[in-house]
Amino acid sequence: MRFVQLANHFGRDYRHLIVSMNGNVDALGLLSDDLDVRLLEVPTERGKTLPNLRTYRRMLRDLRPNLLVTSNWGSIEWALANWGGLSPHLHMEDGFGPEEVARQLPRRVWTRRLALHRSTVMLPSTTLYEIARNLWRLPKRSLRQIPNGVDCARFGGKPDMTFARRYNLVTDRPVIGTVAALRAEKNLNRLIEAFALANRQQAAILAIVGDGVEMPALKQRAMELGVSDAVIFTGACPTPERLLPSFTIFALSSDTEQMPISILEAMAAGLPVAATDVGDVRRMVAEDNRPFVVGKDTAALADALSALMAAPSRAAAIGAANARRARETFDQSLMFAAYDSLYSGDGL
Repeated sequence: MRFVQLANHFGRDYRHLIVSMNGNVDALGLLSDDLDVRLLEVPTERGKTLPNLRTYRRMLRDLRPNLLVTSNWGSIEWALANWGGLSPHLHMEDGFGPEEVARQLPRRVWTRRLALHRSTVMLPSTTLYEIARNLWRLPKRSLRQIPNGVDCARFGGKPDMTFARRYNLVTDRPVIGTVAALRAEKNLNRLIEAFALANRQQAAILAIVGDGVEMPALKQRAMELGVSDAVIFTGACPTPERLLPSFTIFALSSDTEQMPISILEAMAAGLPVAATDVGDVRRMVAEDNRPFVVGKDTAALADALSALMAAPSRAAAIGAANARRARETFDQSLMFAAYDSLYSGDGL
């Protein structure tokens, strides 16, 4: 999604040759029609590192891109294939999957240390910056921290009642909402369980916005806890700015994050946040919101939700503080300016 933001903003200043490492190309539909974009079909053999490296290196020699941009661990073979600096290289690291929630895998640490030592590495969060510097031992001169940004002007409007009715969110009860891919590392079971505990004190609605493989299991868990009537699964929503104004509280229950866009959007929409203390979430929210960023514990998350529901005036004040902080620190205009310097070569 950040690539979509950047590509659409810079328009035809750049040409883009895109390789999707997992075959998912849904984001192409979000790119402006006038962009110069070509999707490359690259033969890749899963688990065959050496043949892949030869293929990627041959392509880099043929294409000679002005800038090779790789994203996260899934593209690390391209960084290795660029050994010797065939092209200037920018690597973007946004976080880790469930296999690295507890700790960094040693093989990956050493591979990143080797593959990225001579590259420019962009990290959105302070947590990731410290990992890159202290664990991967990448030189300070090559690291760039650029916080994620959102279009704050899109958020903070009044509820769209027609849209809210479509998702059954027109209610006089508090609405706890989250926007997330329904994957294991988001640990939405924790959120449903915390909601069930908090719901004993004050009747509320839980809206889970997103889609993914976990949905059947999550619906089953809500049924087991006796809260299925109060939990709404909306499915994916491409325009969260139309749903967020219907929320009273935004919740995040993940086991791993770094700088989640969903939190920035919730802040821009003027919502208080109850969240697990992962990545930079505590640093992101306004100071008054930080007591509601808690450990990865169901009871603690339930307490945070209950406290915000029990004090609507305080919750509203926290939401307003989050909105101010989003506009001052995380508006996409600030991110665009930083990337303009990076892409133009000044920051590489």
